[in-house]
Amino acid sequence: MSHRLLGFAFAGADLLLEVGPDARIAFALGASETLSGAAETSLVGRSWRQFVDDADHAMVEALFAGLDPGARAGPVTVRLTPGQGHGQRLAGLAAFRLPQNGGAISCALSRVSTGGVDGLLSRADFEAAAARLAEDPAMEMALIELEGLGRQIEAAGEGRDKLLDQLTGTLRALSHRGETAAELGDDRYALVRRRGEPVEALQDRLKKLIDADVQPAAGAVAMGGVDGAKQAMRALRFALTSFMEGGFAQIQPDSLNQALDQALEGALDDARTLSATIRDRQFRLTYQPVVRLMDGRVSHHEVLVRFGEEASPFPTIRAAEEMDLIEPLDLAILTEALRVLEREPKHRLAVNISGRTIGSDAFVSRAIALLRAKPATRDRLVLEITESAAIDDLAQADRRLAALREAGCEICLDDFGAGAASLAYLQQLTVDIVKIDGRYIRELQHGGRESTFIRHLVNMCRELGVETLAEMVETADAERAVRLAGVDYAQGWFYGPASETLELKIKPPAMRPALAR
Repeated sequence: MSHRLLGFAFAGADLLLEVGPDARIAFALGASETLSGAAETSLVGRSWRQFVDDADHAMVEALFAGLDPGARAGPVTVRLTPGQGHGQRLAGLAAFRLPQNGGAISCALSRVSTGGVDGLLSRADFEAAAARLAEDPAMEMALIELEGLGRQIEAAGEGRDKLLDQLTGTLRALSHRGETAAELGDDRYALVRRRGEPVEALQDRLKKLIDADVQPAAGAVAMGGVDGAKQAMRALRFALTSFMEGGFAQIQPDSLNQALDQALEGALDDARTLSATIRDRQFRLTYQPVVRLMDGRVSHHEVLVRFGEEASPFPTIRAAEEMDLIEPLDLAILTEALRVLEREPKHRLAVNISGRTIGSDAFVSRAIALLRAKPATRDRLVLEITESAAIDDLAQADRRLAALREAGCEICLDDFGAGAASLAYLQQLTVDIVKIDGRYIRELQHGGRESTFIRHLVNMCRELGVETLAEMVETADAERAVRLAGVDYAQGWFYGPASETLELKIKPPAMRPALAR
Protein backbone atom coordinates (compact mmCIF):
# COMPACT_ATOMS: atom_id res chain seq x y z
CA MET A 1 0.00 0.00 0.00
CA SER A 2 2.88 2.40 0.78
CA HIS A 3 4.14 1.92 -2.78
CA ARG A 4 0.68 2.63 -4.10
CA LEU A 5 0.27 5.81 -2.08
CA LEU A 6 3.74 6.94 -3.14
CA GLY A 7 2.71 6.37 -6.71
CA PHE A 8 -0.27 8.68 -6.25
CA ALA A 9 1.64 11.32 -4.33
CA PHE A 10 2.96 12.94 -7.50
CA ALA A 11 -0.35 14.61 -8.39
CA GLY A 12 -3.66 15.80 -7.10
CA ALA A 13 -6.49 14.54 -9.29
CA ASP A 14 -10.21 13.85 -9.50
CA LEU A 15 -9.61 10.13 -9.95
CA LEU A 16 -6.66 7.87 -9.15
CA LEU A 17 -6.24 4.54 -10.93
CA GLU A 18 -3.69 1.80 -10.79
CA VAL A 19 -3.29 -0.26 -13.95
CA GLY A 20 -1.62 -3.65 -13.60
CA PRO A 21 0.69 -5.37 -16.09
CA ASP A 22 -2.38 -7.19 -17.47
CA ALA A 23 -3.92 -3.80 -18.43
CA ARG A 24 -6.68 -4.23 -15.82
CA ILE A 25 -7.57 -1.56 -13.28
CA ALA A 26 -6.46 -2.89 -9.88
CA PHE A 27 -7.37 0.13 -7.78
CA ALA A 28 -9.64 3.17 -8.15
CA LEU A 29 -10.19 6.09 -5.80
CA GLY A 30 -11.89 9.44 -6.25
CA ALA A 31 -14.76 11.14 -8.01
CA SER A 32 -15.17 8.53 -10.72
CA GLU A 33 -18.89 9.02 -11.10
CA THR A 34 -18.52 12.77 -11.55
CA LEU A 35 -15.71 12.30 -14.03
CA SER A 36 -17.00 9.40 -16.09
CA GLY A 37 -20.49 8.52 -14.94
CA ALA A 38 -19.34 5.19 -13.41
CA ALA A 39 -18.59 4.43 -9.74
CA GLU A 40 -14.96 3.62 -8.93
CA THR A 41 -15.98 0.21 -7.59
CA SER A 42 -17.28 -0.74 -11.03
CA LEU A 43 -13.91 0.08 -12.62
CA VAL A 44 -11.82 -2.41 -10.65
CA GLY A 45 -11.12 -5.55 -12.66
CA ARG A 46 -11.94 -3.93 -15.99
CA SER A 47 -9.39 -3.16 -18.69
CA TRP A 48 -8.47 0.49 -18.95
CA ARG A 49 -9.47 0.21 -22.62
CA GLN A 50 -13.11 -0.09 -21.54
CA PHE A 51 -12.74 3.20 -19.70
CA VAL A 52 -11.03 5.19 -22.49
CA ASP A 53 -12.56 5.90 -25.92
CA ASP A 54 -11.25 3.73 -28.77
CA ALA A 55 -9.88 6.77 -30.63
CA ASP A 56 -7.36 7.37 -27.82
CA HIS A 57 -6.26 3.75 -27.22
CA ALA A 58 -3.10 3.95 -29.34
CA MET A 59 -2.00 7.13 -27.59
CA VAL A 60 -2.49 5.70 -24.09
CA GLU A 61 -0.76 2.45 -25.08
CA ALA A 62 2.26 4.44 -26.27
CA LEU A 63 2.16 6.57 -23.12
CA PHE A 64 2.30 3.46 -20.91
CA ALA A 65 4.84 1.61 -23.06
CA GLY A 66 7.22 4.58 -23.01
CA LEU A 67 7.32 4.75 -19.20
CA ASP A 68 10.67 3.66 -17.81
CA PRO A 69 10.80 2.81 -14.08
CA GLY A 70 10.60 6.05 -12.11
CA ALA A 71 9.39 8.02 -15.15
CA ARG A 72 6.32 10.20 -15.43
CA ALA A 73 4.41 11.08 -18.62
CA GLY A 74 1.52 13.32 -19.56
CA PRO A 75 -0.89 14.75 -18.97
CA VAL A 76 -2.59 13.96 -22.26
CA THR A 77 -6.24 14.68 -22.97
CA VAL A 78 -8.31 11.52 -23.34
CA ARG A 79 -11.96 10.97 -24.11
CA LEU A 80 -13.67 8.70 -21.60
CA THR A 81 -16.23 6.07 -22.54
CA PRO A 82 -19.65 7.51 -21.69
CA GLY A 83 -21.26 6.09 -18.57
CA GLN A 84 -24.95 5.32 -18.35
CA GLY A 85 -26.92 8.53 -18.77
CA HIS A 86 -23.78 10.57 -19.41
CA GLY A 87 -22.27 11.94 -22.59
CA GLN A 88 -18.60 11.68 -23.45
CA ARG A 89 -16.29 13.54 -21.10
CA LEU A 90 -12.68 14.66 -21.27
CA ALA A 91 -9.90 14.10 -18.76
CA GLY A 92 -6.23 14.93 -18.47
CA LEU A 93 -4.35 11.68 -17.88
CA ALA A 94 -0.90 11.62 -16.24
CA ALA A 95 0.96 8.35 -15.59
CA PHE A 96 3.83 7.27 -13.33
CA ARG A 97 5.67 3.96 -13.12
CA LEU A 98 7.09 3.38 -9.62
CA PRO A 99 10.01 0.90 -9.66
CA GLN A 100 8.84 -0.89 -6.48
CA ASN A 101 5.25 -1.32 -7.63
CA GLY A 102 5.56 -4.57 -9.59
CA GLY A 103 5.16 -3.04 -13.02
CA ALA A 104 1.86 -1.33 -12.18
CA ILE A 105 1.21 2.15 -13.56
CA SER A 106 -0.27 4.86 -11.35
CA CYS A 107 -2.66 7.15 -13.22
CA ALA A 108 -4.10 10.49 -12.17
CA LEU A 109 -7.12 11.84 -14.08
CA SER A 110 -8.40 15.40 -13.83
CA ARG A 111 -11.47 16.69 -15.56
CA VAL A 112 -10.92 19.15 -18.44
CA SER A 113 -13.56 21.03 -20.39
CA THR A 114 -11.93 21.34 -23.80
CA GLY A 115 -9.50 19.45 -25.99
CA GLY A 116 -9.15 16.06 -27.58
CA VAL A 117 -8.14 15.51 -31.20
CA ASP A 118 -8.44 12.77 -33.76
CA GLY A 119 -5.10 11.65 -35.16
CA LEU A 120 -2.32 13.95 -36.27
CA LEU A 121 -2.85 17.59 -37.12
CA SER A 122 -2.43 19.12 -40.56
CA ARG A 123 0.42 21.59 -40.92
CA ALA A 124 -1.96 24.57 -40.81
CA ASP A 125 -3.70 23.33 -37.65
CA PHE A 126 -0.34 22.54 -36.07
CA GLU A 127 0.97 26.04 -36.79
CA ALA A 128 -2.10 27.53 -35.13
CA ALA A 129 -1.78 25.25 -32.08
CA ALA A 130 1.97 25.84 -31.77
CA ALA A 131 1.54 29.62 -32.08
CA ARG A 132 -0.72 29.56 -29.01
CA LEU A 133 2.15 27.99 -27.04
CA ALA A 134 4.98 29.95 -28.63
CA GLU A 135 5.47 32.39 -25.76
CA ASP A 136 5.95 29.63 -23.16
CA PRO A 137 9.71 29.12 -22.59
CA ALA A 138 8.99 25.76 -20.95
CA MET A 139 7.95 24.37 -24.34
CA GLU A 140 9.83 23.33 -27.45
CA MET A 141 8.94 22.23 -30.97
CA ALA A 142 10.43 18.86 -31.85
CA LEU A 143 11.12 18.12 -35.52
CA ILE A 144 11.24 14.42 -36.40
CA GLU A 145 12.35 12.52 -39.49
CA LEU A 146 11.47 8.83 -39.89
CA GLU A 147 13.11 8.14 -43.23
CA GLY A 148 11.63 5.17 -45.08
CA LEU A 149 8.63 4.78 -42.77
CA GLY A 150 6.18 5.77 -45.49
CA ARG A 151 7.44 2.99 -47.76
CA GLN A 152 7.16 0.48 -44.93
CA ILE A 153 3.60 1.55 -44.18
CA GLU A 154 2.61 1.15 -47.83
CA ALA A 155 4.22 -2.32 -47.94
CA ALA A 156 2.78 -3.47 -44.62
CA GLY A 157 -0.32 -5.06 -46.13
CA GLU A 158 -2.70 -6.19 -43.40
CA GLY A 159 -0.41 -4.66 -40.78
CA ARG A 160 -0.70 -1.19 -42.28
CA ASP A 161 -3.45 0.05 -39.95
CA LYS A 162 -1.61 -1.22 -36.88
CA LEU A 163 1.58 0.55 -37.88
CA LEU A 164 -0.29 3.77 -38.60
CA ASP A 165 -2.00 3.58 -35.20
CA GLN A 166 1.37 3.02 -33.53
CA LEU A 167 2.88 6.02 -35.28
CA THR A 168 -0.06 8.30 -34.53
CA GLY A 169 -0.41 7.14 -30.93
CA THR A 170 3.31 7.51 -30.24
CA LEU A 171 3.58 11.03 -31.61
CA ARG A 172 0.45 12.11 -29.78
CA ALA A 173 1.67 10.57 -26.52
CA LEU A 174 4.90 12.55 -26.79
CA SER A 175 3.16 15.84 -27.56
CA HIS A 176 1.71 18.48 -25.28
CA ARG A 177 -1.61 17.19 -23.92
CA GLY A 178 -1.64 14.65 -26.76
CA GLU A 179 -2.97 17.37 -29.06
CA THR A 180 0.00 18.98 -30.80
CA ALA A 181 1.56 16.42 -33.14
CA ALA A 182 1.48 16.85 -36.91
CA GLU A 183 2.33 15.05 -40.11
CA LEU A 184 4.25 17.33 -42.47
CA GLY A 185 4.76 14.86 -45.34
CA ASP A 186 7.80 13.04 -46.73
CA ASP A 187 8.31 11.05 -43.49
CA ARG A 188 8.63 14.26 -41.47
CA TYR A 189 6.66 15.16 -38.37
CA ALA A 190 6.53 17.85 -35.71
CA LEU A 191 5.19 18.13 -32.20
CA VAL A 192 5.19 20.56 -29.30
CA ARG A 193 6.33 19.13 -25.96
CA ARG A 194 7.72 20.23 -22.61
CA ARG A 195 11.44 20.93 -22.62
CA GLY A 196 13.87 18.81 -20.65
CA GLU A 197 14.36 15.48 -22.40
CA PRO A 198 17.36 15.48 -24.78
CA VAL A 199 16.55 14.83 -28.44
CA GLU A 200 18.72 11.68 -28.26
CA ALA A 201 16.32 10.28 -25.66
CA LEU A 202 13.37 11.25 -27.90
CA GLN A 203 14.98 9.34 -30.78
CA ASP A 204 15.43 6.27 -28.57
CA ARG A 205 11.83 6.47 -27.43
CA LEU A 206 10.56 6.66 -31.01
CA LYS A 207 12.74 3.70 -31.99
CA LYS A 208 11.33 1.69 -29.07
CA LEU A 209 7.67 2.51 -29.63
CA ILE A 210 7.31 2.30 -33.42
CA ASP A 211 7.46 -1.24 -34.75
CA ALA A 212 9.35 -0.41 -37.95
CA ASP A 213 12.90 -0.63 -39.24
CA VAL A 214 13.71 3.10 -39.12
CA GLN A 215 16.36 5.16 -37.39
CA PRO A 216 14.61 8.28 -36.08
CA ALA A 217 16.30 11.66 -36.29
CA ALA A 218 15.10 14.57 -34.18
CA GLY A 219 15.86 18.21 -33.50
CA ALA A 220 14.35 20.80 -31.18
CA VAL A 221 13.44 24.49 -31.45
CA ALA A 222 12.99 26.22 -28.08
CA MET A 223 9.82 28.26 -27.60
CA GLY A 224 9.66 31.70 -25.98
CA GLY A 225 11.47 34.92 -26.78
CA VAL A 226 9.03 35.98 -29.51
CA ASP A 227 6.55 38.81 -28.99
CA GLY A 228 3.16 38.66 -30.63
CA ALA A 229 1.17 36.01 -32.47
CA LYS A 230 2.15 37.29 -35.93
CA GLN A 231 5.86 37.10 -35.20
CA ALA A 232 5.47 33.67 -33.60
CA MET A 233 3.64 32.36 -36.67
CA ARG A 234 6.34 33.74 -38.96
CA ALA A 235 9.07 32.04 -36.90
CA LEU A 236 7.20 28.74 -36.80
CA ARG A 237 6.58 28.74 -40.52
CA PHE A 238 10.21 29.52 -41.24
CA ALA A 239 11.42 26.66 -39.02
CA LEU A 240 8.94 24.18 -40.51
CA THR A 241 9.64 25.24 -44.10
CA SER A 242 13.41 24.97 -43.54
CA PHE A 243 12.92 21.47 -42.14
CA MET A 244 10.64 20.41 -45.00
CA GLU A 245 12.98 21.75 -47.67
CA GLY A 246 16.29 20.56 -46.25
CA GLY A 247 15.60 18.15 -43.39
CA PHE A 248 18.42 17.94 -40.88
CA ALA A 249 20.96 18.50 -43.64
CA GLN A 250 19.95 22.15 -43.37
CA ILE A 251 20.97 23.86 -40.12
CA GLN A 252 17.96 24.18 -37.84
CA PRO A 253 17.35 27.20 -35.58
CA ASP A 254 17.85 26.47 -31.88
CA SER A 255 14.97 28.69 -30.82
CA LEU A 256 11.94 30.51 -32.19
CA ASN A 257 13.77 33.75 -31.52
CA GLN A 258 16.63 32.61 -33.77
CA ALA A 259 14.13 31.32 -36.33
CA LEU A 260 12.43 34.72 -36.34
CA ASP A 261 15.76 36.47 -36.94
CA GLN A 262 16.50 34.12 -39.82
CA ALA A 263 12.98 34.52 -41.20
CA LEU A 264 13.22 38.32 -41.11
CA GLU A 265 16.65 38.21 -42.74
CA GLY A 266 15.31 35.91 -45.45
CA ALA A 267 12.27 38.13 -45.91
CA LEU A 268 14.52 41.17 -46.42
CA ASP A 269 16.52 39.27 -49.05
CA ASP A 270 13.32 38.14 -50.75
CA ALA A 271 11.93 41.66 -50.65
CA ARG A 272 15.08 43.05 -52.27
CA THR A 273 14.92 40.40 -55.00
CA LEU A 274 11.22 40.99 -55.63
CA SER A 275 11.69 44.75 -55.66
CA ALA A 276 14.36 44.33 -58.35
CA THR A 277 12.02 42.05 -60.30
CA ILE A 278 9.32 44.72 -60.26
CA ARG A 279 11.66 47.65 -60.92
CA ASP A 280 13.43 45.96 -63.84
CA ARG A 281 10.25 44.32 -65.23
CA GLN A 282 11.76 40.84 -64.86
CA PHE A 283 8.53 39.13 -65.80
CA ARG A 284 6.73 38.30 -69.00
CA LEU A 285 3.08 38.43 -69.98
CA THR A 286 1.11 35.57 -71.47
CA TYR A 287 -2.45 35.70 -72.74
CA GLN A 288 -5.36 33.29 -72.39
CA PRO A 289 -8.42 33.74 -74.62
CA VAL A 290 -11.83 34.47 -73.16
CA VAL A 291 -14.59 33.26 -75.49
CA ARG A 292 -18.06 34.73 -75.98
CA LEU A 293 -20.32 31.68 -75.81
CA MET A 294 -23.08 33.30 -77.87
CA ASP A 295 -21.00 33.17 -81.07
CA GLY A 296 -17.75 31.39 -80.14
CA ARG A 297 -15.58 34.43 -80.87
CA VAL A 298 -12.74 35.68 -78.69
CA SER A 299 -13.97 38.54 -76.52
CA HIS A 300 -10.65 39.41 -74.92
CA HIS A 301 -7.55 37.84 -73.34
CA GLU A 302 -6.66 37.55 -69.69
CA VAL A 303 -3.11 38.67 -68.93
CA LEU A 304 -1.20 36.03 -66.96
CA VAL A 305 2.17 36.99 -65.51
CA ARG A 306 5.15 34.62 -65.40
CA PHE A 307 8.37 34.96 -63.39
CA GLY A 308 11.49 33.21 -64.65
CA GLU A 309 10.95 29.47 -65.07
CA GLU A 310 8.20 29.22 -62.43
CA ALA A 311 5.30 27.04 -63.51
CA SER A 312 2.93 29.10 -61.37
CA PRO A 313 3.08 32.81 -60.49
CA PHE A 314 1.07 32.41 -57.29
CA PRO A 315 4.01 31.93 -54.85
CA THR A 316 5.55 35.18 -56.07
CA ILE A 317 2.22 37.02 -55.98
CA ARG A 318 1.52 35.72 -52.46
CA ALA A 319 5.01 36.82 -51.39
CA ALA A 320 4.37 40.27 -52.89
CA GLU A 321 1.21 40.58 -50.81
CA GLU A 322 2.96 39.49 -47.63
CA MET A 323 5.84 41.95 -48.24
CA ASP A 324 3.51 44.85 -49.13
CA LEU A 325 4.88 44.88 -52.67
CA ILE A 326 1.69 43.81 -54.45
CA GLU A 327 0.69 47.39 -55.31
CA PRO A 328 3.90 48.21 -57.26
CA LEU A 329 3.73 44.75 -58.89
CA ASP A 330 0.13 45.31 -59.99
CA LEU A 331 1.05 48.76 -61.32
CA ALA A 332 4.04 47.36 -63.25
CA ILE A 333 1.89 44.66 -64.88
CA LEU A 334 -0.85 47.17 -65.70
CA THR A 335 1.71 49.49 -67.30
CA GLU A 336 3.02 46.69 -69.51
CA ALA A 337 -0.51 45.61 -70.46
CA LEU A 338 -1.42 49.15 -71.52
CA ARG A 339 1.68 49.26 -73.74
CA VAL A 340 0.50 46.03 -75.39
CA LEU A 341 -3.00 47.50 -75.92
CA GLU A 342 -1.53 50.60 -77.50
CA ARG A 343 0.51 48.38 -79.82
CA GLU A 344 -2.40 46.01 -80.59
CA PRO A 345 -5.48 48.14 -81.38
CA LYS A 346 -7.71 45.15 -82.21
CA HIS A 347 -7.39 43.53 -78.81
CA ARG A 348 -8.92 43.81 -75.36
CA LEU A 349 -7.10 42.65 -72.21
CA ALA A 350 -8.05 41.73 -68.67
CA VAL A 351 -5.49 42.47 -65.93
CA ASN A 352 -5.61 41.08 -62.40
CA ILE A 353 -5.56 43.54 -59.49
CA SER A 354 -5.26 42.39 -55.89
CA GLY A 355 -8.02 43.21 -53.44
CA ARG A 356 -5.31 44.81 -51.32
CA THR A 357 -4.21 47.09 -54.18
CA ILE A 358 -7.73 48.32 -54.84
CA GLY A 359 -7.65 49.70 -51.31
CA SER A 360 -5.01 52.24 -52.33
CA ASP A 361 -6.01 55.72 -53.53
CA ALA A 362 -2.47 56.19 -54.83
CA PHE A 363 -2.80 53.17 -57.13
CA VAL A 364 -6.15 54.32 -58.48
CA SER A 365 -4.81 57.81 -59.18
CA ARG A 366 -1.76 56.40 -60.96
CA ALA A 367 -3.86 53.93 -62.98
CA ILE A 368 -6.23 56.69 -64.11
CA ALA A 369 -3.25 58.84 -65.13
CA LEU A 370 -1.86 55.95 -67.21
CA LEU A 371 -5.23 55.43 -68.91
CA ARG A 372 -5.60 59.11 -69.74
CA ALA A 373 -2.09 59.16 -71.17
CA LYS A 374 -3.10 56.36 -73.55
CA PRO A 375 -6.58 57.33 -74.83
CA ALA A 376 -6.45 54.63 -77.52
CA THR A 377 -6.77 52.01 -74.81
CA ARG A 378 -10.10 53.31 -73.51
CA ASP A 379 -12.86 50.68 -73.30
CA ARG A 380 -10.36 47.91 -74.08
CA LEU A 381 -9.23 47.12 -70.53
CA VAL A 382 -10.89 44.88 -67.95
CA LEU A 383 -9.62 44.96 -64.36
CA GLU A 384 -10.16 41.65 -62.56
CA ILE A 385 -10.32 42.14 -58.80
CA THR A 386 -8.81 38.99 -57.32
CA GLU A 387 -9.79 37.37 -54.03
CA SER A 388 -6.25 36.61 -52.83
CA ALA A 389 -6.54 39.43 -50.28
CA ALA A 390 -9.78 40.58 -48.69
CA ILE A 391 -11.11 44.09 -49.28
CA ASP A 392 -11.51 45.78 -45.91
CA ASP A 393 -13.78 48.71 -46.83
CA LEU A 394 -16.21 47.77 -49.60
CA ALA A 395 -17.84 51.22 -49.76
CA GLN A 396 -14.48 52.93 -50.32
CA ALA A 397 -13.48 50.23 -52.81
CA ASP A 398 -16.67 50.81 -54.79
CA ARG A 399 -15.87 54.52 -55.08
CA ARG A 400 -12.40 53.68 -56.40
CA LEU A 401 -13.85 51.18 -58.89
CA ALA A 402 -16.35 53.80 -60.05
CA ALA A 403 -13.47 56.18 -60.82
CA LEU A 404 -11.72 53.47 -62.84
CA ARG A 405 -14.90 52.65 -64.74
CA GLU A 406 -15.29 56.36 -65.52
CA ALA A 407 -11.75 56.29 -66.92
CA GLY A 408 -12.78 53.59 -69.42
CA CYS A 409 -12.32 50.22 -67.66
CA GLU A 410 -14.68 47.36 -67.13
CA ILE A 411 -14.59 45.70 -63.71
CA CYS A 412 -14.64 41.92 -63.23
CA LEU A 413 -15.03 40.23 -59.83
CA ASP A 414 -12.65 37.26 -59.97
CA ASP A 415 -13.00 33.80 -58.36
CA PHE A 416 -16.57 34.32 -57.21
CA GLY A 417 -17.55 31.66 -54.70
CA ALA A 418 -14.04 31.10 -53.33
CA GLY A 419 -11.97 32.78 -50.65
CA ALA A 420 -12.85 36.37 -49.87
CA ALA A 421 -15.19 36.85 -52.86
CA SER A 422 -18.80 36.52 -51.71
CA LEU A 423 -22.32 37.79 -52.13
CA ALA A 424 -21.31 40.81 -50.03
CA TYR A 425 -18.88 41.82 -52.78
CA LEU A 426 -21.55 41.47 -55.45
CA GLN A 427 -24.02 43.39 -53.30
CA GLN A 428 -21.73 46.33 -52.50
CA LEU A 429 -19.43 46.60 -55.52
CA THR A 430 -20.60 47.82 -58.93
CA VAL A 431 -19.07 45.38 -61.42
CA ASP A 432 -19.58 44.46 -65.06
CA ILE A 433 -18.56 40.79 -65.00
CA VAL A 434 -18.50 38.01 -62.40
CA LYS A 435 -15.96 35.24 -62.98
CA ILE A 436 -17.20 31.98 -61.43
CA ASP A 437 -14.57 30.01 -59.53
CA GLY A 438 -13.31 26.97 -61.44
CA ARG A 439 -14.15 24.42 -58.75
CA TYR A 440 -17.84 24.96 -59.47
CA ILE A 441 -17.28 24.65 -63.21
CA ARG A 442 -15.44 21.34 -62.86
CA GLU A 443 -18.42 19.85 -61.02
CA LEU A 444 -21.12 21.61 -63.02
CA GLN A 445 -21.36 18.94 -65.70
CA HIS A 446 -22.24 16.36 -63.03
CA GLY A 447 -25.31 18.28 -61.87
CA GLY A 448 -26.10 18.47 -58.17
CA ARG A 449 -25.56 21.46 -55.89
CA GLU A 450 -22.99 23.16 -58.13
CA SER A 451 -25.45 23.18 -61.01
CA THR A 452 -28.11 24.78 -58.82
CA PHE A 453 -25.64 27.37 -57.51
CA ILE A 454 -24.46 28.36 -61.01
CA ARG A 455 -28.00 28.58 -62.38
CA HIS A 456 -29.18 30.86 -59.57
CA LEU A 457 -26.01 32.97 -59.76
CA VAL A 458 -26.40 33.50 -63.52
CA ASN A 459 -30.06 34.50 -63.09
CA MET A 460 -29.21 36.90 -60.27
CA CYS A 461 -26.39 38.49 -62.26
CA ARG A 462 -28.62 38.87 -65.30
CA GLU A 463 -31.20 40.72 -63.19
CA LEU A 464 -28.40 42.99 -61.91
CA GLY A 465 -27.14 43.64 -65.45
CA VAL A 466 -23.89 41.79 -64.75
CA GLU A 467 -22.35 39.31 -67.23
CA THR A 468 -20.89 35.97 -66.14
CA LEU A 469 -17.65 34.21 -67.06
CA ALA A 470 -16.77 30.56 -66.38
CA GLU A 471 -13.10 29.71 -65.83
CA MET A 472 -11.39 26.31 -66.10
CA VAL A 473 -13.56 25.09 -68.96
CA GLU A 474 -11.47 22.11 -70.00
CA THR A 475 -13.78 19.68 -71.80
CA ALA A 476 -16.64 19.70 -74.30
CA ASP A 477 -18.99 18.54 -71.52
CA ALA A 478 -17.95 21.47 -69.35
CA GLU A 479 -18.56 23.92 -72.19
CA ARG A 480 -21.96 22.38 -72.86
CA ALA A 481 -22.86 22.68 -69.18
CA VAL A 482 -21.95 26.36 -68.90
CA ARG A 483 -23.86 27.11 -72.10
CA LEU A 484 -26.95 25.41 -70.70
CA ALA A 485 -26.55 27.38 -67.46
CA GLY A 486 -26.70 30.62 -69.45
CA VAL A 487 -23.12 31.79 -68.76
CA ASP A 488 -21.95 34.56 -71.10
CA TYR A 489 -18.19 33.90 -71.42
CA ALA A 490 -15.76 31.01 -70.88
CA GLN A 491 -12.03 30.44 -70.71
CA GLY A 492 -9.82 27.44 -70.14
CA TRP A 493 -7.67 24.81 -71.79
CA PHE A 494 -10.59 23.69 -73.96
CA TYR A 495 -9.96 26.78 -76.08
CA GLY A 496 -6.18 26.70 -75.89
CA PRO A 497 -3.40 27.33 -73.37
CA ALA A 498 -2.01 30.72 -72.46
CA SER A 499 0.31 32.00 -75.18
CA GLU A 500 2.99 34.66 -75.40
CA THR A 501 1.32 36.01 -78.54
CA LEU A 502 -2.17 37.46 -79.01
CA GLU A 503 -4.50 35.63 -81.36
CA LEU A 504 -8.09 36.47 -82.22
CA LYS A 505 -8.74 32.90 -83.33
CA ILE A 506 -9.12 29.87 -81.09
CA LYS A 507 -8.60 26.20 -81.77
CA PRO A 508 -11.38 24.71 -83.91
CA PRO A 509 -13.81 22.47 -82.01
CA ALA A 510 -12.43 19.26 -83.53
CA MET A 511 -9.00 20.01 -82.06
CA ARG A 512 -10.05 21.21 -78.63
CA PRO A 513 -10.41 17.92 -76.72
CA ALA A 514 -6.69 17.21 -77.26
CA LEU A 515 -5.94 20.31 -75.20
CA ALA A 516 -8.14 19.33 -72.28
CA ARG A 517 -6.13 18.30 -69.24
